[in-house]
Amino acid sequence: MDDTRGAVSGEAWDMSPGGAGWATAAVDAKGVIARWSAGAEALLGYRPAQAVGRAVGTLLSADPPDSVRRALAAGEPWSGRVTAHHRDGGRREVQLLAFPLRTGEEGTRWLLAAAAATPGPGHAEALMRRAFTESGVPIAIYGPDLRLLHANGELCRVIGRTEDDMRALGTGFLPQSRTNADVLRALRTVLSTGEAVDARTFHRASAEKRDRAWALSLAPLKDPAGRVTAIVLTGFEISEEYWAREGLALLNEAGMRIGTTLDVTRTAQELASTPLPRFADFISVDLLDSVLSGDEPAPGPPSGGVLMRRVAHESAHAREAPEAAIRIGEVVSFPETSPPARCLATGRAVLTGPWDPDHLAWMAHRGRAGRLPDLGVHSLVAAPLVARGSTLGVALFSRRRHPTTFTEDDLTLAEQLVGRAAVCIDNARRYTRERGTAETLQRSLLPRGITPQSAVEVATRYLPADTQYGVGGDWFDVIPLSGSRVALVVGDVVGHGIHASATMGRLRTAVRTLADIDLPPDELLTHLDDVVGRLASENTDPVSDADIGASCLYAVYDPVSRRLCAARAGHPPPALATPDGTVSLLDLPGGPPLGLGDLPFEPGEFEIPEGSTLVLYTDGLIEDRAHDITTSIDGLCEILTHPSPSLETTCDTVLRTLLSPRPVDDVALLVARTRALDASQVATWNLPAEPALVADARDHAITQLAAWGLEELTFTTELVISELFTNAILHAEGPVQLRLIRDRALTCEVSDNSTTAPHLRRARVYDEGGRGLLLVAQLTDRWGTRQLPSGKAIWAELALPAA
Repeated sequence: MDDTRGAVSGEAWDMSPGGAGWATAAVDAKGVIARWSAGAEALLGYRPAQAVGRAVGTLLSADPPDSVRRALAAGEPWSGRVTAHHRDGGRREVQLLAFPLRTGEEGTRWLLAAAAATPGPGHAEALMRRAFTESGVPIAIYGPDLRLLHANGELCRVIGRTEDDMRALGTGFLPQSRTNADVLRALRTVLSTGEAVDARTFHRASAEKRDRAWALSLAPLKDPAGRVTAIVLTGFEISEEYWAREGLALLNEAGMRIGTTLDVTRTAQELASTPLPRFADFISVDLLDSVLSGDEPAPGPPSGGVLMRRVAHESAHAREAPEAAIRIGEVVSFPETSPPARCLATGRAVLTGPWDPDHLAWMAHRGRAGRLPDLGVHSLVAAPLVARGSTLGVALFSRRRHPTTFTEDDLTLAEQLVGRAAVCIDNARRYTRERGTAETLQRSLLPRGITPQSAVEVATRYLPADTQYGVGGDWFDVIPLSGSRVALVVGDVVGHGIHASATMGRLRTAVRTLADIDLPPDELLTHLDDVVGRLASENTDPVSDADIGASCLYAVYDPVSRRLCAARAGHPPPALATPDGTVSLLDLPGGPPLGLGDLPFEPGEFEIPEGSTLVLYTDGLIEDRAHDITTSIDGLCEILTHPSPSLETTCDTVLRTLLSPRPVDDVALLVARTRALDASQVATWNLPAEPALVADARDHAITQLAAWGLEELTFTTELVISELFTNAILHAEGPVQLRLIRDRALTCEVSDNSTTAPHLRRARVYDEGGRGLLLVAQLTDRWGTRQLPSGKAIWAELALPAA
C-alpha cells in the first residue's frame, strides 16, 4: 500500500464512463461507515444497506502500515493507494483520500473519496476538485477576510441559494440570522488561533418548518510561513441525534423537577411547567377527584365521557394562560369521542389537530362555553396519566407559536414524560391517603374539643415527632367528673409513629373508663399499669416495639375545695404558678413507669389558689440533645414567672423557647388556669340517718332551689333526693350529708359512711324495692358513685332550665 500524507502522488484517475466512477463515504469516529454513495456502490459493488454500519477496515484487503495509522490517529489528511474487497470476491486497486472532519466530543469523523487507480498525471488535483464539488456533505472555503470563496453543491442545496448569491451575503448566510452569527464566531476563532474549531448551529431552509442541527468542523489552510490563507468548513447534519438528546435531556430534567414533594397538586403543576417552552406552548393537567382525595381510582381505563378537575395549567407566552378554557379547580367534561377521552380509553397518547374531525368537534363543544379563544392551535397531544394500572387523569400539550406540529417522536416523548409524572402523582396520592388515615386515627384518639369547664380554663398543644404522618404516642385529656371536678391527664407511650399512636389510643380509652368510675389517682394508675402489662403480653407484632411502656400523670382538681389530688407513673411533675408570682414544681411523689407491675403509686394532695396556672407536659418538652432536663425545667419556670395575656400565648411561648426546630420526641402540653366555685353556688347539710328527716332534706333542697331561681327543677329534685337519702338511711349508719351544687348543671349529692356502692337491678312485678336508682337514672342526665376516704357519695346531675 502506497500512501502520501498531506500530498498527492503522480498517478491519474480513471473517470471514463466505463470506469468504476467516483465514490464517497462518511465514517464515524469508531471507524463505522455512516454513509455510502451510489459511486461507492459502483466501485465496490456493495449496496448502501450492506455497507452502512460496517467497519471500514473490513473492506480493505490488508492492514494499513503504521505510518497510515499514525496519520489517522493524529487526525491529519491522508491520500494513497489501497486494495479493497469487491462484493464479487475480487480486489480493486483504488486511490483513496481521507479528510478529517472534527465534530467535538464524539471524536473525529472522516470523509472518504476514492476512485479506481490508473496511471496518469494530476489525479490528486482532480480528486480534490471532485471531492469538493460532488461531496454528499456541505463544504465551504472562506478567505482570510472571512468572506465565502467557494461553496459546493450540497451546501447550496441546504442553504437554498446559488454560490454567487451566497458570496454576496459574505459568509453565505443572512446577516441577521442565528446561523450567520454562529459561523462568523467560529471563523474568527480559527483565524485568530490558527487552530481547528468545532461548532454547532441550526438552520432552517425556506421550505422547511423545523430547524436542522449541524455539527461544523472548521480547519485552517496555512502557507509555508504558517499564516492562515483560507478556512475550510464542513458540516454534518445531526438533527436526529440532537433532537433525541434534547428529548433525553427533557426527560432527565423532568425526573429532577417533577415529584419534589408529596403533594398531588404541586406535582401536577411541576408537570405543567417543566416542558415549557421547548416542547409545547400550553400544558394542562386534569385529574380524577378520587386522586385528589387520595382514594384508590377504579382499575382499568374509564369508558364513555369522563369528568375530571383542572388541577394545573401553564402557558409559555402569558402568565394568565389565555389558552385555558377551564379555570383551575373547575370540573371539565371530556365527551366520548374527544381526543382526551380516546387516549384514556386506549391508554396511549393521541396526536390530533385541525385535520382531525374529532378534534374539530371537541373544539366546537368547548367553544360553546363562550370562553375558548381562537389562538390558532395547530397540533395537540393528549396523554393519559396511568400508574400501576390505574388511570389518574390526562395531560394536554398544545402548540400554536411553536414552528412545527407534533410528530410521532414527540408522541413517544410525551408518553414517557407523562408516565414518569404519573408515578410521582400516584405516590403523592398514596401519601395523601396514608397521611389522611393517620390523621383521622390521631384525631379520633385525641380530644376533638375541650368541653367547657367551670373548674379550669385550658389550652393545649400536640406536636408529634413524626411530622410526615402527624401521629405520635403522647396524649392529653380533660375529663369532667362529678361535683364540678375535673381530671387533667398527660401520658407518653414509648416510641413514635403509628404503633405508638395505636397504643396511646387504647390507654387513653382505659383512662377515661377508669375515670368514669371515679377512682382516686393512685388506684387509677394501678389499674392502668395492669392494662399496659396485658398489652405488652399480647404484643406479637415484630414491626412494633418489642416492649410496650408508658408514663402518665393523672390529677383531679376540685373547684369547691380548691384542692388538687394527683399521682404520676414515671412522668415529670407538673409546674405550678400561683397568682403571687411563685413558680415551682409540685412535690409529687414519683412512681415507676407503667408496665413494670406490682409497684405502688403514691398520691399527693395540694391546695391550689384560685387563678393559679398548672402546666402538665410530656418529657419531649424538656429532654433535648442541646440542653439537659434541669436547664429546660428552669426555662419553663422562668417563662411562667412572666404573666401572659392568655393561656394560648403561654403555650406558644413555652414551645418556641424550649423546643428545637426539629424535635426528636413527641410533645404534649396542657396548661390549665384554676377557678373556684363561689360559696353561694354550694349548699351542704349534715343530717342524722333517720327516716323522718327525708322530708327535712327535701325542704332544704326546695328552699335552696328557690334562692337560686330554679323552681322548675323542684319536683324532679324532690324525687331524686328522696331516693338517694332513703338509700343512704337503709344501707348505711351514721350521719348523711346532702350537698347541692349549682354550676353548669345542678348536682344532687348524698354521702354516707358505707363503702358499698349501689347498682341498678331489674325489679320483679311484686318486689317492693329495686326501682329507686332506675327512677333516678330516668329523671337525670347522669348519675354515679365515687369512693370517699370515709365512705361513698352518690350523685346525680340535672340540666339547668334554659335562660
